[in-house]
Amino acid sequence: MATAYDIIIRPVITERAMAGAADKKYVFEVARHAGKTEIRQAVEEIFGVKVASVNTLTMHGKQKRMGAGRPGMTKDWKKAYVQLTPDSKTIEFFEGMV
Repeated sequence: MATAYDIIIRPVITERAMAGAADKKYVFEVARHAGKTEIRQAVEEIFGVKVASVNTLTMHGKQKRMGAGRPGMTKDWKKAYVQLTPDSKTIEFFEGMV
């Protein structure tokens, strides 16, 4: 069985993701096998917040060149948009970045 730290891999720190943090919307890279309920439970366990909804999106890898024309691909990964409830506290990790 996967732990919460196996499901939540890292936060996604982009300009667009940080714009949503003011509305308690956070973006995480998650394990590809994880479902929405597992992601919800992992975020609630790690950060001690209440999650209202989770939306997931599979990001397909980009084609990249490696050296003299040898094609390659970056890995596919899964992204989760997590919306917290209005009465929930914010995630402290994102507070200094907004």
